[in-house]
Amino acid sequence: MNARHTSAGPLRLDPNITDPDGFYAALIRAHEGLGREESEAFNARLVLILANHIGDRATLDAALAAAKLPERGD
Repeated sequence: MNARHTSAGPLRLDPNITDPDGFYAALIRAHEGLGREESEAFNARLVLILANHIGDRATLDAALAAAKLPERGD
């Protein structure tokens, strides 16, 4: 398992979404009909909603750091 440790435990970076293809399709559908600025605002709201759900600052800081890393083709 690929993980970064936080005060709340390891940050999961390995695939962990039930039905990832279905989630991706729903995410794409949520952007349908939105202009670029609306789409970016939607993404920002989604990030803030999920960050609020997580709540733990150390986990969120670890996620910010992980997001800055270049994507790896594992």
